[in-house]
Amino acid sequence: FLTFSYESPKKNTLWQISNGTSSMIVPRKRASEGNYEKEKDLCIKFFDQWSEADQVEFVEHLISRMCHYQHGHINSYLKPMLQRDFITALPEQGLEHIAENILSYLDARSLCAAELVCKEWQRVISEGMLWKKLIERMVRTDPLWKGLSERRCWDQYLFKNRPTDGPPNSFYRSLYPKIIEDIETIEANWRCGRHNLQRIQCRSENSKGVYCLQYDDEKIISGLRDNSIKIWEKTSLECLQILTGHTGSVLCLQYDERVIVTGSSDSTVRVWDVNTGEVLNTLIHHNEAVLHLRFCNGLMVTCSKDRSIAVWDMASATDITLRRVLVGHRAAVNVVDFDDKYIVSASGDRTIKVWSTSTCEFVRTLNGHKRGIACLQYRDRLVVSGSSDNTIRLWDIECGACLRVLEGHEELVRCIRFDNKRIVSGAYDGKIKVWDLQAALDPRAPASTLCLRTLVEHSGRVFRLQFDEFQIISSSHDDTILIWDFLNVQPSTAIHYSMQNM
Repeated sequence: FLTFSYESPKKNTLWQISNGTSSMIVPRKRASEGNYEKEKDLCIKFFDQWSEADQVEFVEHLISRMCHYQHGHINSYLKPMLQRDFITALPEQGLEHIAENILSYLDARSLCAAELVCKEWQRVISEGMLWKKLIERMVRTDPLWKGLSERRCWDQYLFKNRPTDGPPNSFYRSLYPKIIEDIETIEANWRCGRHNLQRIQCRSENSKGVYCLQYDDEKIISGLRDNSIKIWEKTSLECLQILTGHTGSVLCLQYDERVIVTGSSDSTVRVWDVNTGEVLNTLIHHNEAVLHLRFCNGLMVTCSKDRSIAVWDMASATDITLRRVLVGHRAAVNVVDFDDKYIVSASGDRTIKVWSTSTCEFVRTLNGHKRGIACLQYRDRLVVSGSSDNTIRLWDIECGACLRVLEGHEELVRCIRFDNKRIVSGAYDGKIKVWDLQAALDPRAPASTLCLRTLVEHSGRVFRLQFDEFQIISSSHDDTILIWDFLNVQPSTAIHYSMQNM
C-alpha cells in the first residue's frame, strides 16, 4: 500500500491507493480534550440565546468551513429529520379522508408499492377501498373496461352507495389482476385473429344481400336488398320483426332509442318507431337513391345518387324540415358524416368535401384518391376513407393533408370504421382487414406492420360493418350477417369473476 496525507482546510484526511484506485480513510475520533466539553457547552449556551435567523446564519458559516466528508455526515444526520410521513400523520390529525384522497390518484403499480411502505399505509388503502375506486375510475374513463364490466358482470360490485354494500378491499385487490389478464387476452385475440364466429342467414326471398346494419347489446337492425328491414335478437340470433314499406333496396340506416331512419333506392327516407315498427314519417326530396344518412342532436344529413347532400332540422320524428341542400360534387355522393364543426361528404368524383355544419358553407376539398370514394368515417381531426382504387387514406381535416395510404385490399373498399386503436375495413374482395391506427398515424412505422389481421369468412362482397372493443359485426352480398367475437373465444377457459374465486 502507498499511503500519504492530504491536509484539508480543517483536518488531515488519509488517502490509500491500492491497485490503481483510491479510497478515503477516515481517522478515528480522538478522545475529547479537556477544554472541548466546556467550550461546546459555552457555544450551545450562546447559540440558544440567539434568534432563529442568527442561529441559521451561524450554522451556515460553520458548514461553509467544513470539508466534503463532514458535509456527508451532516446530510446523513439531517435527512431523516427532514422526511415526513404525511400519509401516517394525516389520520392522527383526524384527516384520514385526505390521506385516502391522495393515494386514490395512484395507478395500480404505484398502489402496489404504496401497500409495502408500512402497515399504516396498507391500512389506509384497505379501509379506503382504494382498489375498488381505481377499478371504478377505469370503468368511468375507458370503454374497454366499461364494456368488460358489463359482459363479465363484475359491474354489480361497483358504485355502491355504502362500502358495506359490497365485498371487502381484498376482493377488488384480487379482481384487478384478473381484469388485466382478461384485457391482455382480448388484445391478443385481436392481434392473432382468434375469434368465435356466429352467422345469421337472412334468407331473403328474392334479391340477396344485406346492405347496412347497426347493433347494440340487445339487437341487430339490418337493411336488405329485398326492400325489408329485419331486426334480430342479438343473443339468440332470431328474427324479431320485419319492417316493410320501402319499394327499393334499403341502402342505409341509423337508429337510436326512439326511431329508426332508413334510406332506400326508392329515393325516400323513412322514419320508424324503434319499438313498434310503425312508420312515423316519409321524406320525399332526393331524385335518386338515398345512399347514406346520419343524424345526431336534432340534425340529419342525407346524400344521394343525385349528387346532392340534404341537411335537415330534426325536431322530432314527425317534425323534420329541410334546412339546406349542398351541391358541389360531380358524381353520386356515397357517404356523409358530421359533428358540430364539419359535415364531410365523399363521392364517386374521387373527392372528399368539407362543409361548415353551422353555416353549410363549403370549406375545402380533400384530393388524393385515384377513383371514386365509397366510404368514410370522420371524428375529431381524422377522416378515414375507402375507395374503388382499393386503398384507404387517412386525412387531417383541418389542413387537408393525407397522412397515410393503406394498401392491401384487392377490390373496392366498401366500408370502414375506426376507434382509438384500430381501423376495420371491408371490401368487395370479401375480406375484412384490421389495421393498427396508432401505427398508421406514425410516419416512421413500416407499411408492412400496419395490417394486423385479415379475416376471411364471407363468400361475397362485404357491404357494411360495425365494431367495438369485443366484436365485429359485418354484412355481405352473400345474404349473411357475421358476428366475430374476440371476447368469448374459448368459453371453457374464460376467466370467472366471483367472490368465491377471489
